[in-house]
Amino acid sequence: MGQYYIIDFDSTFTQVEALDELARISLKDRPDREDIYKQIEDLTNASMEGRLSFTQSLAARVKLLEATRDDLKLLVKHLRKKVSVSFSRNSVFFKNHADEVLIVSGGFKEFITPVVSEYHIKQENIYANTFLFDERGKIIGYDETNPLSQEGGKVKLLKELDLQGDIFGIGDGYSDFQLKESGMIKKFFAYTENIERKSVTERADHITPSFDEFLYINKLPRAISYPKNRIKCLVVGDIDEEALAQMRKEGYNIRQKDHIEDVYLQEAGILFCDEANQPSPEQLQNAGRLKVIGCFGRVQSRKLGEAACAAGIIIFDDRKDNPRSFDFIPKRVIAFMNEGKTHTSCNFPDLQPPRVSNAHRLIHIHKNVPGILAKINDVFARHNINIVGEFLVTNAQIGYVITDVNTGYDTQVLEELKAIEQTIKFRLLY
Repeated sequence: MGQYYIIDFDSTFTQVEALDELARISLKDRPDREDIYKQIEDLTNASMEGRLSFTQSLAARVKLLEATRDDLKLLVKHLRKKVSVSFSRNSVFFKNHADEVLIVSGGFKEFITPVVSEYHIKQENIYANTFLFDERGKIIGYDETNPLSQEGGKVKLLKELDLQGDIFGIGDGYSDFQLKESGMIKKFFAYTENIERKSVTERADHITPSFDEFLYINKLPRAISYPKNRIKCLVVGDIDEEALAQMRKEGYNIRQKDHIEDVYLQEAGILFCDEANQPSPEQLQNAGRLKVIGCFGRVQSRKLGEAACAAGIIIFDDRKDNPRSFDFIPKRVIAFMNEGKTHTSCNFPDLQPPRVSNAHRLIHIHKNVPGILAKINDVFARHNINIVGEFLVTNAQIGYVITDVNTGYDTQVLEELKAIEQTIKFRLLY
């Protein structure tokens, strides 16, 4: 008795609906293409929301496509660039669970298999429809005997597979929810990284805005220690929408307010503010979750920089008239959150560590007093943990240590690192 993960393809494993994208390729020279695109999108949504049977929707969409094998080659190239971000960064999970992960889709193997196979998913674990072609390579239909081409097809398929164990379903559409409704799976996770369908989310066991969230909830190995959708990014002041778009793309939970209120600052992991709306040093004393401030303008007070540093909060700022602030600040914040890089910070020592594969990265921020590095390494030595890379930089206030260690250790190690005297902040990065 094991665990199995049934994963949808369109708008789940990938950011887009593949048949919609195929239409944009195959119909690009048609003068009435926009009207046909709209018809196909409407049919897709009607099916995904349960307003139209999947069989009717699929037949109508395929008929409108007028696509060929050459169009499919272009589609595969496009879809490889559209894999959902949180799926892409967790490719190691798929490698380690190759026997338990199944792609089950009402889409088509001709474009699904080349995309998901790059993520260690076995071809025999890919269940989807197949096209029918004429002698010139034009799509003329599909195999209508395949259960996945029929209404309730995913339920029919799982009954045939008769998997023994706990089955978890992950998808964005009504056909995915039907697995839960039929009693075939233990839990259904409505996947909302790319699209949120209310008719699906309100019936789900859990709403998961990213694959990281699914792995986190189920205590499974993942690329990052804490899902970004759980980290609130407080936005105060005149902040360019393009900057916020970058943070949304990373998966952060954006919360916009007119001014900095303590109650919201205390919940925030990231603060974006402009020059006129900066927190006071006193406000930072109770902002225990805050890791980074991105200031679109210059920090006005030396005391603010020092107070943030003393609290283990890094600040990135930029001159007010820089037209590229919308790009500069988010990139610096993201590099710190993802890699621990502090380059161009106005209050932290400068460190740009390379990323190390197959390792965990731990960040330890402490008061700049002698002997802390020795205490950190003593913890690793007592637990027989191999260090594959270590970096230490300091300024007058703090020491900033990044340690990359081999995977596999007891969580007690993390507690001991946090308990080292003079520790300000500790974080498991990935």
